[in-house]
Amino acid sequence: MIKSFKDLEVYKESYVLATEIFRLTRKFPKEEVFSLTSQLVRASRSVPANISEGWAKRNYENTFKQHLIHALGSNAEVETWLTFALDCDYIDKNTFQKLTGENSVIGRKITKLHQNWKSHEK
Repeated sequence: MIKSFKDLEVYKESYVLATEIFRLTRKFPKEEVFSLTSQLVRASRSVPANISEGWAKRNYENTFKQHLIHALGSNAEVETWLTFALDCDYIDKNTFQKLTGENSVIGRKITKLHQNWKSHEK
């Protein structure tokens, strides 16, 4: 039974991915701290943050769904920043494929949650 946003599989997976990305970016060059590193970390953290914020407003179906749309936007942004990291040789192809694969799964789960969510007024 889902009692909290922390019970949502997509929240848990997006939180783990954001943490993994944060740890990975610690190895990026220092000159990227205020650009690529910052953007990638913020985008990845935005996914679970939007899911949790939306969950708090889940009784308002359109509001919850809007937060899921924001999470999807951040999810797409993560892929873009990972592509930059690959092209700048900050990550290797295997790491890129692993992270973008996980990110794609998360995006599909957010989409499914968005499509299937129905709020029930109390």
